[in-house]
This record gives sequence, structure tokens and C-alpha cells, in this order.
Amino acid sequence: MFHYLKQAISGAQILFVAFGALVLVPLLTGLNPAMALLGAGVGTLMFQLVTGRKVPIFLGSSFAFIGPIIFSIQTWGVAATQFGLFAAGFMYFIVAGIVKWRGMALINRLLPPVVIGPVIMVIGLSVAVAASGMAMGQGGGQQLVPYGTSLVLAGISLATTIVVSVFAGGMLRLVPILSGVVVGYIAATLFGVVDFGKIASAPWFALPHFVAPEVNWWAALFMLPVAIAPCIEHIGGVMAVGKVSGQDYTARPGLHRTLTGDGLGVCFAGAIGGPPITTYAEVTGALMITRNFNPVIMTYAAVLAIVLAFFGKFNAVLASIPLPVMGGIMVLLFGTIASIGLKTLIDAKVDLMAPRNLVIVSVVLTCGIGGLMLRIDNFSLAGVGLVSLLAIILNLVLPQDRHHDGIVEGQDI
Repeated sequence: MFHYLKQAISGAQILFVAFGALVLVPLLTGLNPAMALLGAGVGTLMFQLVTGRKVPIFLGSSFAFIGPIIFSIQTWGVAATQFGLFAAGFMYFIVAGIVKWRGMALINRLLPPVVIGPVIMVIGLSVAVAASGMAMGQGGGQQLVPYGTSLVLAGISLATTIVVSVFAGGMLRLVPILSGVVVGYIAATLFGVVDFGKIASAPWFALPHFVAPEVNWWAALFMLPVAIAPCIEHIGGVMAVGKVSGQDYTARPGLHRTLTGDGLGVCFAGAIGGPPITTYAEVTGALMITRNFNPVIMTYAAVLAIVLAFFGKFNAVLASIPLPVMGGIMVLLFGTIASIGLKTLIDAKVDLMAPRNLVIVSVVLTCGIGGLMLRIDNFSLAGVGLVSLLAIILNLVLPQDRHHDGIVEGQDI
């Protein structure tokens, strides 16, 4: 019984970590946050069904779709946008088929350590500004919590998380993030920055409002290429989780299965009116801190997300957590992801004295962290998706240097 309780608490912690980003996408795009919770929960369970519950991944709202969703809703409406988001899931099936057809040989050629390492670093560092902004109480270009108070609250939540993860023992060590949230929330209450009025007025149970999708092929064609970037991000996310847990999930259960599982989740989330879902760097960071790699905790997180989709009061409580409390924790989590990317380069003994390797890493880091965007008419590509493509192209076109190849002896790329 105690074992199951520990796993359930770990699952709740995962949802706590993912919650802020999970509901931020629907809040920014006008979609229903309750549907985002339902889509993430059911989508994660679908992913586990396809992958045999072997991969410790929780799927949450994808930031890559924020701009396209806003444009699509303005152009075709919510119902047509839902159909477009449903169709976006099929891009995952296409990529999964290619991986199944050619195997890991093609992936190893396209994604050697010199490509994977800096891309993983960008996954963490590209959201560093957002984490710092949250720690300073800033959101949507506004100062939502006083600056001084924000830094104190962020410092309290960050310090609590660090102390628990480094010095605590037993069961407490499994919940450093949850500890940081709880202590930070209590401190925020004492500082008077928690709005309890919205919690009191929220209903205990609320049935999410469902809008049936409307078939619109223009919306579908618009959303399909947008999914290329999350597909690449998914592969990087699965590899990042594998690096953290010491497992090769690209071989077992295989990238074709993880991509298919994620694609099914995207289709379901889009059909019910939630944003597409993807692997979360925050969750990978949480796994690295807690060292709990049991995929069962993701099942608990998914079931809890489904329950919370119908639990109005608890949604109000989670939504009342002040930005700086979560920001303090995110500072540690996002930095952890960047450290994983650096470790990838070190473990593979990538030689940064080799001109080609230096070029790849430099371009990826500058473009990824700098926010470079490729825009062609209504199609845009930025962030992890853009730098992944840049890294892959540079790796393929730049010649190997016989004296500085930066490749581990015997590695097949």
C-alpha cells in the first residue's frame, strides 16, 4: 500500500510540474484548459498503450502550435481548427513509418551526438527567459506580482527544491518539486498574493464544454507541416529521457512506437478541442532530479489529469499558484535539461576543435536561444524544430575532417 502511495504522489508531482505549461497554451490560444487536461491525460494513456508502458513520458500541450492555432481560429474558426489539429497527428504516423522502414540507421545518421547534444540544450535554454520571467513575476508582458516579492517567493521555492533533492532522505527525497510548490505556496499566502476568491467561487465539478470538429481541409493542410517540428522535438525528447534514465527507448519499444503513440494523442486532443500534445522537458528534468524512472508514475499523472478536467475546485487551486513560485522551480528544471545536452556531447567525446562540430553547435545554440524564425507566408518554423533541421542539414552537408571528426570510435552514423 505504501509503495502505491509513493507512486501516486510521484505522479501528482509530475502533473504539478507539467500543469503550468499544459494550461498555458489553451489560455493563450482561446482553447478550453479543461480539454487540455483531458487531452493530455487520455493522450498519455494512449501513448503508454502503444509503447507497452515502457517509457517514462507525460505528454502535455505543445508550444509549437500556439501561433498556428491563433491564426487558424481567426481564419476558419474553432471547430475547423480542431479538425486541423486532429489531422496534424497524421504527420507523426508518417514519420513513424519512415523510422520503421529504414530503422535506426537513418536516425543515427541524421541525429548523431553533435546534433542531439546542442538541440537538447536548446530545449532547456530556449525557455530560460520564460522561467526567469516567471521568477520575477512577469507574464504576458506585465508585472503580475511585485518584483521584490516575486524574487523572494522564487528563491524560497527554488531553495526548498534544492535542499530536498540534495539533503533529504527516504520518501521526502522523491518529492522535491512538490515540496518546493507547497512551501512556496504557503509563503505566497503569507505575502498575500494568492487569490482565494476564485477558488471559493469555482464549482466543485464542471463538465468541460465540448465543440464538435468541423471538416476543413485547408485547416488540415495548414496544420500538417506545423507538426514536423514537434515530431523532431519528440525524437529529441525521447532520447533525452533515455539519456537521463540510462535506457535506449529508440530501440525498445522503438521510435516508431513512441511517435505513433504521440500521434494518437495529438489526434484525440485535437478532436475534443485541446491543443496537440508533446513530450515535456519539464518532466525530463523532474525525472533527473527525483531519479524515479518508473513509467507507472506517468499513468498516475494521466489519470489525475483526467479527473482534474472535471474537478473545478482543484483547477482553481492550481491556477492560483503564483508565477514566481513555479518560476523558481523552472529555473532548476530548465537548467537541468541544458545540462543533459552538455553531458551528451561530453559522453560522446565530441571534439569541438573540429570546425564542422564547432559550426553545428554554434549555429544551433545561437539560433535556438536567440529565437530565430523562418517564415514563409503563413508557415513559420522556430525554436527546437528549426534548429533541429539546421543541425541535421549541417551535419549532412559539412564534410568530416580526418583529423578532427569528433566521432566516437566505432560509432555508426
